[in-house]
Amino acid sequence: MKSHHHDNVDKQFGDQANAYLNSEVHASGNDLVRLGERLLAEKEARVLDLGCGGGHASYVAAQHAKSVVAYDLSAKMLSVVARAAKERGYENLTTQQGYAEYLPFEDESFDIVISRYSAHHWHDVGRALREVKRVLKPGGKAIFIDVNAPGNAVLDIWLQTVEALRDTSHVRDYNPGEWLTMFTEAGLTISAVSYDRLALAFNSWIERMRTPAVMVAAIRAYQQSASEEVQRYYAQQPDGSFSTDVIFIEAVKP
Repeated sequence: MKSHHHDNVDKQFGDQANAYLNSEVHASGNDLVRLGERLLAEKEARVLDLGCGGGHASYVAAQHAKSVVAYDLSAKMLSVVARAAKERGYENLTTQQGYAEYLPFEDESFDIVISRYSAHHWHDVGRALREVKRVLKPGGKAIFIDVNAPGNAVLDIWLQTVEALRDTSHVRDYNPGEWLTMFTEAGLTISAVSYDRLALAFNSWIERMRTPAVMVAAIRAYQQSASEEVQRYYAQQPDGSFSTDVIFIEAVKP
C-alpha cells in the first residue's frame, strides 16, 4: 500500500512540475517572507527542504544558508528545481530524490529542516518527523508550513473531501492538535506556531493538478451543497475559489 501511494504521488506531481514552479500560490506568500526572516541569521547552516516541490522554499533558503538540499519524491520535479536553481545562480543548492519517511542522510547532518505544502501528501508524517529529528543536529530547527485543517469536524470533512476529489495523492490536512501530537511524539519541541490564510483561485487550483472534468464537477456540486457555515468559513466564491488556513510551525531538537 505504501509503495502504491508513493507511486501515485510521483505520478501526480511529476507531470505537473513546471506548473508548480510557475504557480503564484507556491512562488509567493507571507509564509515565504516569514521563512526568509527566520533564515536571515543562518549564514553557516546546512538546510534540508523536505518535499521541495517546485523548490520555492529552497530558493529562499539558498539566499541565506551555506548549503541547501532540495529533496523530493519526484525526479521530474527535482529536474525542474535543479534547472531553476542554476538559472537563478544558486550554486549552493543541490537536489536529491527519496521518501520523506526514509531520509538517506547521516544522523545530525543538518542545522535546519524546512517543509512547505508537502506533508499532507506523505504516507506517514509521524515517521517523517522522527527522521527529521534524527538528521537534525542538537539544537537544530524544523520549520513546517502547510494547509491547516480546522478542529471542527464539519469544516474538516469538507476540506478533506475537496482536496481528495481534486488530487488523488492527497492524504490529510492536519489540524493544530494533530500537528502538536506528531511533533511531540517525534521528540521535537514546538517553539512557535502562527497562522495565516491562503486564497485559492479555483481554475488554477484544478488546472495545476489537471483534475479530471468529472472530479471538477463533483467538487463544484459539493461546494454548492455546502452549508452557509462552511461557505462562510472558507470564503467560498461563486466561481469556486476559496480560502484555507495555513499553519507555520517552528520546532527545535533538544
